[in-house]
Amino acid sequence: MENSEVQAVLMQALALEEVHVLSNDGSHFQVIAVGEMFGELSRVKKQQAVYAPLMEYIADNRIHAVSIKTYTPAEWARDRKLNGF
Repeated sequence: MENSEVQAVLMQALALEEVHVLSNDGSHFQVIAVGEMFGELSRVKKQQAVYAPLMEYIADNRIHAVSIKTYTPAEWARDRKLNGF
């Protein structure tokens, strides 16, 4: 899968302000998701929210692994430089 495909799936499925997707091989992805929705969720619920729209692609092996970081817009404004953005 292409990074842009993963990004499009997440942007369509979730109320996000930004999604950054990185992959070197097309099957292992690093996702940074930014949205107000993460402010009221537990760490587990944040992960589940991002995984849910990707499950179809994980099940058919188009995505082998996903590393997820979630931020509210305020957290992202503070931490984006730490993530190289």
